[in-house]
Amino acid sequence: MVFDFDGVLVDGMREYWWSARRAALRLAQPSRAPQLELPETAPAGFVQLRPLIHKGWEMVLMAAELGRPDLDLPVLLGDYAAALPGALERWGWSPAVLQQALESVRAEAIAGDRAAWLGLHRFYPGVPERLARLAAEGADWAVLTTKGGAFAAELLASAALVPLDLFGHEQGEKAEVLLRLRQGQRPLWFVEDRRPTLERVRATPGLEAVRCYLASWGYLAPGDRHGLAEAGIRWMEPESFAAPLAHWP
Repeated sequence: MVFDFDGVLVDGMREYWWSARRAALRLAQPSRAPQLELPETAPAGFVQLRPLIHKGWEMVLMAAELGRPDLDLPVLLGDYAAALPGALERWGWSPAVLQQALESVRAEAIAGDRAAWLGLHRFYPGVPERLARLAAEGADWAVLTTKGGAFAAELLASAALVPLDLFGHEQGEKAEVLLRLRQGQRPLWFVEDRRPTLERVRATPGLEAVRCYLASWGYLAPGDRHGLAEAGIRWMEPESFAAPLAHWP
């Protein structure tokens, strides 16, 4: 069993904006005029963009973009991937710089007040208990996330959860990690809340046998549920997730 982290195990929307906002403000000063101003609470646009965001650095970039008074949010939502290069050029940032800023903000938050940082997250109802029951069912489980591995480990430890393996963004793209896991010839079930990621897994040679699930409770974009069967992806409701593995779709 392999689980995505954000949007499958943990709802971290408050933390995403908290950290992305601080990283964007840090990078924007003092080089940008007028000074970038961002609200303390995640704006509706950030919540709308979250299903489209793939990697942590994109959150910081989108926080800055949401501070632009001339931002055309419908256009951004309509072709998010195409908008990323222009946004990077506009701000003069690189993915590496954005990722480092985000991770620095998080590391400082944990060092300064770990409890407060952990409190910005919540495990989805029933998830810690369900993961704990997997051992009794003879199923090992791992976490595969685009979050930094150290930050995911902090959150898992706070719930006394110990996966067999934890793969952060440092270990490479998700399809690459799954390919390495498949070398052991063990069956793989992968639960994710980002449909494009599952489609990429389904299209990767060597991963045809991976059973892919789209979590209904995650950060889904409109229309994500349509045509799942044709794409070889299974729909996962909370009730199915809580059921014994033999009853999973």
